[in-house]
Amino acid sequence: MQDRYNFPAVFHYNSDGRIGIYFPDLPGCVSQATSDEEGIKKATEALELHIFGMEEDGDSIPDPSRLSDIDLEPGERTVMISAIMPLVRDAMESKAIKKTLTLPYWLNRAAEAKGVNFSALLQNAIRENLGIQDERRY
Repeated sequence: MQDRYNFPAVFHYNSDGRIGIYFPDLPGCVSQATSDEEGIKKATEALELHIFGMEEDGDSIPDPSRLSDIDLEPGERTVMISAIMPLVRDAMESKAIKKTLTLPYWLNRAAEAKGVNFSALLQNAIRENLGIQDERRY
């Protein structure tokens, strides 16, 4: 795993003002925008999430193409996009995940009457059950 990845994105400028964005080296890594500024932001987010998913799945990450090797259609431009992965990994590690649980009605009612924070209680119980002291180390 690298700390930084740089991949060329192709911005395809549509006649309606929208920009389609794709990464020739990363099939399925796509986005869209309505301005260049938004396009760079959306392309960065798409690249970060795509690379993170590939890392999580154990997929090999290809070498990026050289800008000069990318064939463009009329109305297309290449933009080099960077993903700084330590920041992405930290953000994803801290991201909250929604879980659904089932409780008997009477227990839910009693807990709500006492102001129980269900998320905090469940997190603490899971940490205790797993013997985890530092919340980000497992």
